[in-house]
Amino acid sequence: MSASQVLAGFHAVLARLRHAPDSVKDIYYDGQRRDKRMLALLEQAQRAGRPVHAVDAQRLDGLARGTRHQGVVALAQARSLAVDIDEVLETAGGPALLLVLDGVTDPHNLGACLRTADAAGVHAVIAPRDRAVGLNSTVARVACGAADTVPYLMVTNLARTLRALKERGVWLVGTDDQAERTIHDVDATVPTAWVMGAEGEGMRRLTRETCDTLVQIPMLGAVESLNVSVASAVCLYETVRQRRA
Repeated sequence: MSASQVLAGFHAVLARLRHAPDSVKDIYYDGQRRDKRMLALLEQAQRAGRPVHAVDAQRLDGLARGTRHQGVVALAQARSLAVDIDEVLETAGGPALLLVLDGVTDPHNLGACLRTADAAGVHAVIAPRDRAVGLNSTVARVACGAADTVPYLMVTNLARTLRALKERGVWLVGTDDQAERTIHDVDATVPTAWVMGAEGEGMRRLTRETCDTLVQIPMLGAVESLNVSVASAVCLYETVRQRRA
């Protein structure tokens, strides 16, 4: 039997109804809400033939397990995306674009990174198992459906995975505030993996040493650093800009 997954909030539930409606087992909603947004969700569920249940706020709180649910929670089958690096690279359909997160443990940051990764056409997000947050309901809510579309691969040994990517022809670009080059000096038209460290701590030493090059995001104001999700967006869209040009 497939593992179950809790989806909390309008974005997460609607995204699953759009991308994989058959994976949704049951939808629970606040029976006191009959506003336009809720009615639209119920109509979408009806079109998909998914069962809906009107419940009270206490039941929703219990199902969501502490995640802000906005009055709607769905129980669904966990979706299967690409499960390893080889599968990602073989199905990329062009120069690979990867996002590597070393030490990102905040679910809100991960959710935002996944959302940006989806928008920028990233083929997979990679993180170490020992220093990263998993795909929980908070991540799914913040990601606004991207947790269902972008493979999130948690690997046992990040440095070994990075070396494997290099062997497969992927250029590893690490971000470092002290680097001499900037993101605009990178040729991101080739298969590229942007490697981001956690805000404050940055990348671990071995991760940094494994990168092919280190670059910085030009900072012209008084702020010294960017949130990892914002920094990821800047780097990924530099890739989009170059590849479209």
